[in-house]
Amino acid sequence: MGKRLPMQGEKTIVDHITTGLTKVAAALRSQAWEGGTVRKLTPTQGQILVLLAERATRAVRLNDVADELCLTAATVSDAVITLVEKQLVQKERSAEDRRALVITLTAAGRREAQQTAGWTEVVEAGVKSLTPDEQAVFLRGLTKVIHSLQTQGVISVARMCAGCTYFQPYVHADAARPHHCGLVNKPMGEGQLRLDCPDFVPVGDVDRPRRWEAFVSGGEGR
Repeated sequence: MGKRLPMQGEKTIVDHITTGLTKVAAALRSQAWEGGTVRKLTPTQGQILVLLAERATRAVRLNDVADELCLTAATVSDAVITLVEKQLVQKERSAEDRRALVITLTAAGRREAQQTAGWTEVVEAGVKSLTPDEQAVFLRGLTKVIHSLQTQGVISVARMCAGCTYFQPYVHADAARPHHCGLVNKPMGEGQLRLDCPDFVPVGDVDRPRRWEAFVSGGEGR
């Protein structure tokens, strides 16, 4: 049999995964536009409502929203102005710094945020089709991808376990729950890793490289 010739335009597994992630992003964007049309919200406005709902116990400023959603301050400002006009969001002085403005949801905004959060249900259904082991591997992979994006400066905020001062990777002998969360003082497994934790406290610059290397190496050399 002759030597197999490469197919025209043959791609690597990295290319295929990147294409897949792009399709997932497109699906989310499509759902956001479809839901937004019904509810008269743009995807950006919907994202802001959901973010404010998730951060309901914390003071959120415009710059915080811009950083978390990887948007410009001008884009966020325009979206918030519209949300204020729709009486879904309100601006008020920060209790900690009276010179600063924070944004919070109104009662109508909280109801709207609950509806808007449903835009991700189609992707959630796809993730639920994976086995628990596949979900854990996928979650670990996403953690690495997001860390890379943060390192490249594409995103500025990644409130992940792997970058948190409370997170201790591979300190337990139990293969099912090798990690430890110092905040709750309990062991945790791969499937319990968080990509956006409200209790996140960034690990110090000195410990960050060592902590990340321990995580990606799978605890080798412990």
